[in-house]
Amino acid sequence: METTIKIFKALSDESRLRIFLLFIQSEELCVCELVNILNMEQSRISHSIRILREAGLIVNRREGRWIIYSINPEIKNNEIIYGLKNEVKLPEQDLENFAKCKKKNIREKCKCN
Repeated sequence: METTIKIFKALSDESRLRIFLLFIQSEELCVCELVNILNMEQSRISHSIRILREAGLIVNRREGRWIIYSINPEIKNNEIIYGLKNEVKLPEQDLENFAKCKKKNIREKCKCN
């Protein structure tokens, strides 16, 4: 039950929920991609990512100069997550920005650390 409470608390904020839904949409993202997609400050995104990581929802790996984030494979079959994937949709603007970000290959152009 404690894990479920952590998940709900982490996803109770709109920004964190949007970030998490983007991870469901994509295999993986870096902070600079999230900044471009969500039009939010890097510090706000980094704070949200920390909370999502502490809740066990996302994991990270280093790839060169980038830290790449993705959904924690251990929760991919979680019924709560499965329900989110089917019931909660990203705002249309986020989806459009996501497509633009991938098309422009933002990760290769930014100076993420």
